Amino acid sequence: MTDYKATLNLPETAFPMKAGLPQREPETLARWDSIGLYQKLREIGANRPKFVLHDGPPYANGSIHIGHALNKILKDIITRSKTMAGFDAPYVPGWDCHGLPIEHKVETTFGKNQPADLTRERCRTYAAEQVEEQKAGFVRLGVLGEWGNPYLTMNFANEAGEIRALAEMVKNGFVFKGLKPVNFCFDCGSALAEAEVEYQDKKSEAIDVAFVVEDAGQLAAAFGLDSLAKPASIVIWTTTPWTIPANQALNVHPEFTYALVDTGERLLVLAEELVESCLGRYGLQGEVIATAPGAALENIRFRHPFYERLSPVYLAEYVELGAGTGVVHSAPAYGEDDFRTCKQYGMHNDDILNPVQSNGVYVESLPFFGGQFIWKANPAIVTKLEEVGALLKHETIQHSYMHCWRHKTPLIYRATAQWFVGMDTQPKQGATLRERSLKAIEETKFVPAWGQARLHSMIAGRPDWCISRQRNWGVPIPFFTHKQTGELHPRTVELMEDVAKRVEQEGIEAWFKLDAAELLGAEAADYDKSRDTLDVWFDSGTTHWHVLRGSHAELAHATGPVADLYLEGSDQHRGWFHSSLLTGCAIDGHAPYKELLTHGFTVDEQGRKQSKSLGNVVAPQKVIDSLGADILRLWVASTDYSGEMAVSDQILQRSADAYRRIRNTMRFLLANLGDFDPAKDLLPVEQMLDLDRWAVDATARMQAEIIEAYSEYRFWNVYSKVHNFCVQELGGFYLDVIKDRQYTTAADSSARRSCQSAQYHIAEALVRWIAPILAFTADEIWSFLPGERNESVMLNTWYEGLDRLPEGFELDRAYWEQLTAVRAAVNKELENLRNSKAIGGNLQAEVTLYGDDALQQSLAKLDDELRFALITSAATIAPLADAPADAVVTEVSGLKLKIVKSAHAKCGRCWHFRADVGSNAAHPELCERCVSNIEGAGEVRKHV
Repeated sequence: MTDYKATLNLPETAFPMKAGLPQREPETLARWDSIGLYQKLREIGANRPKFVLHDGPPYANGSIHIGHALNKILKDIITRSKTMAGFDAPYVPGWDCHGLPIEHKVETTFGKNQPADLTRERCRTYAAEQVEEQKAGFVRLGVLGEWGNPYLTMNFANEAGEIRALAEMVKNGFVFKGLKPVNFCFDCGSALAEAEVEYQDKKSEAIDVAFVVEDAGQLAAAFGLDSLAKPASIVIWTTTPWTIPANQALNVHPEFTYALVDTGERLLVLAEELVESCLGRYGLQGEVIATAPGAALENIRFRHPFYERLSPVYLAEYVELGAGTGVVHSAPAYGEDDFRTCKQYGMHNDDILNPVQSNGVYVESLPFFGGQFIWKANPAIVTKLEEVGALLKHETIQHSYMHCWRHKTPLIYRATAQWFVGMDTQPKQGATLRERSLKAIEETKFVPAWGQARLHSMIAGRPDWCISRQRNWGVPIPFFTHKQTGELHPRTVELMEDVAKRVEQEGIEAWFKLDAAELLGAEAADYDKSRDTLDVWFDSGTTHWHVLRGSHAELAHATGPVADLYLEGSDQHRGWFHSSLLTGCAIDGHAPYKELLTHGFTVDEQGRKQSKSLGNVVAPQKVIDSLGADILRLWVASTDYSGEMAVSDQILQRSADAYRRIRNTMRFLLANLGDFDPAKDLLPVEQMLDLDRWAVDATARMQAEIIEAYSEYRFWNVYSKVHNFCVQELGGFYLDVIKDRQYTTAADSSARRSCQSAQYHIAEALVRWIAPILAFTADEIWSFLPGERNESVMLNTWYEGLDRLPEGFELDRAYWEQLTAVRAAVNKELENLRNSKAIGGNLQAEVTLYGDDALQQSLAKLDDELRFALITSAATIAPLADAPADAVVTEVSGLKLKIVKSAHAKCGRCWHFRADVGSNAAHPELCERCVSNIEGAGEVRKHV
């Protein structure tokens, strides 16, 4: 038997089937570095329109986790896709380097009593080490960026730029010093930003406390009574007994109805709606003897349970009826609403009682509880209330309570003198910061759209921004305040610029070692030098100022330093998105971004947060070492980031399976292009076969959809479209159909060069589609594609060589859609016959298609080439009326079919079963078609 294998054009490529990503990806990274890929992209982008994705800086502490990987990969997909779309899309990574976590790490390592300057030095060293570790992790993910020159908030230029940003806000009139309750952590020893607060369940002592009225006649009059026959008290409910020593007022809602309840021994004032539940809680029987609106109780004074002072009733609309008594005890030093209400009633800062020190311990001078830590003092306060007969109920409840996100310990509101950015302070010019910010939100595009309402509600209701911290490792607030008046020095903005110049040369240490006389001269004796540092959210929130127009001013658009996109997790609505919006609006009057993209958090397959205790943590390093970074990148692209993103070993394995399908499709294309030289073999589209022209047209249509999906950041759509294109249009139809023509026609025949030309176009397009996602694999494929090409797929834009089918083309898209449906019907019956062993393979089948007139005319256009489209040895068309009784009814309208096993011999070369096998004496094992393709002029194909 003659071996005709050598006469076939079998696929051949050095592109490996096995990806070996963990081994190959580092080699690709080394090559990108050696050719200076990022720098080349900046060179070719010099005259392109700019797209700026400004990096939200991760905190320089700890190894990268799956959330980091998700964030950086999304950013890289965007900048790569924008590059492909013809933009100059630089990416400058950044790091947040100041702040408490680093300072605590240093204190834990070296002790808390080290000198402040040594603490700062060690913090800077530690942060630099962390940056390098995280940088290596991000680079390994395949993220293209200016890794040799990232921005660090601790770089001297950035520290100086941050001071200049603060100076702009001072100049515009947004910064003031005030005594206000702020989130305070005893472990941090400092005020915290809103974004540094999280809520966890906490057990608390819930108490109902009676405050005895001072003037019974005044209370009687409020309830429309002549007098009170019994002692009367107003009742409050609180879960913070430790605040009772600082009580200075009582709040009722002006519009609620309050009841005077006779309980036998005494009268109690309670919200009418809550009388029944309160009495049940106290185990008392009672009768309502009078009612009055809350407004009638205004300024009536009640005695503190165990101190010689009085607490007046103030009206406050924040009082609710959801729990408690409808009366709120007010300790203005320890509650925002309490503080605001007391100030509205004329209480001065000096009058506010603030017995809790920064370490959580009461001042020694506080009667009964001095020197006690507040949480430990709770039982003692409860006992004291019981002793004086003021305690009506005591129970332990579990409720959601604010905690420090670093230490996971409970926080308190604590009034301290801090520097604030005023939300409603009238600036020197224009609208308030709240007004500016809400307007900017309306002008910003949000992805997903729900982010707009979320950020709007946060800005609409947020308090003034406390920007000062009492720590060592942070950018200083370089203010001089008058010792007598507390006012800022009249030349503050000018002095801040002098400080910024020094910090630019020496870093933040320049301020801390500065002698005030160096700047103030003889005035120094009259001024205090601030030792406060800026909230770390101010560091990152001003990067639009000290990065986009400072350390990396090349990122700015010609129209100004406004980023096209900020992209972070959904928690940044209260974090970086938030602080950047406030500083941008305070300095420039608008947001520093045009668009905000928000992604969700990672969870496991069951929707649970990742934790070591659950054993469901997915470490990116482990994934990279076992599967490769491209698998992680494909998972990111395939997942809808608008909600929680599920990841697990099983999910990643599914991503690996999808990756193999895409890789194998590309490998098949490369193998079929093994001897193809586009310079001499590429056919003009007009000379290509109809099926090949359809394939190029289908690729062009798919490319338009993919480009649109990329532009709208719908990467999961890109993934599904690419994957389905490989599985359906290519693997399920086109590449399956052309195998016969690719392998059996003459090597240099127009029939073969036509399908190779189509595959070349498809490969050129497909490699670009996957380049933003499968960064390593795309570059590997690029190096195997035929023809002269540059060093990386990323140095190119979307493929422009895809021709659409012209209008009026006979075998148009609708035609091939109809043929695909006919093929599906035939394949279904072929599968049935293979399963029943009636045929061995599809080529052993001969099919007769019984169709109505329209279908007959349509299928007849392919003539004898219909069999190649169906991948059967014979395909005959007959009238629907001639269909025998055993013909199969199909889902295609007007089509029945019958398939029989061929009675002819099998060609030893093309494997078709044909009547003419053996008709040529020189080649008794071949059909005439194969003989012609070997020795003759070769077969002619028009359509398939």
